[in-house]
Amino acid sequence: MNQDGPLQFTWPPVIYGGAALVALLLSFLVPLPWIPRPLADFVFAMGIVVIVGGVWIILAAERAMKQAGTSILPTRRTEHLVTRGPFGFTRNPIYLGMTMLLIGVGLAMGSIWFLVSAPVAALVTGKVAIEAEEKHLEHRFGKAYRDYCRKVRRWV
Repeated sequence: MNQDGPLQFTWPPVIYGGAALVALLLSFLVPLPWIPRPLADFVFAMGIVVIVGGVWIILAAERAMKQAGTSILPTRRTEHLVTRGPFGFTRNPIYLGMTMLLIGVGLAMGSIWFLVSAPVAALVTGKVAIEAEEKHLEHRFGKAYRDYCRKVRRWV
């Protein structure tokens, strides 16, 4: 398999991990007020549901990529255009799942910092990774990729 992928380094896990670390530190250093009980209990439960959903999307995307015979690593060339599984409703299910994890942890922990970090991580990932990946996919798959983009949104 050719290793010439869209990225030289696997940035998204670093971006999301960094966002989580900063949010965790800020949660302890600069705690912000949160929703009072009993509503906080409901929000906690929603957070768990969002976390489970994020994990499910990531695992389903990895499975779809494996079944299609293409690498999950953005440093490797994409061998096949994957459009099934969660790729049928989002072009970036793994990044969507990572964003959901940050949101879910924020809801479950009662931390506004995680809720703030999620869109920031998503925007940075869009600039650093998604734009390069989209160019790579368009170069590799041409019209098939452009048709896919017309049917499926970048996020949701």
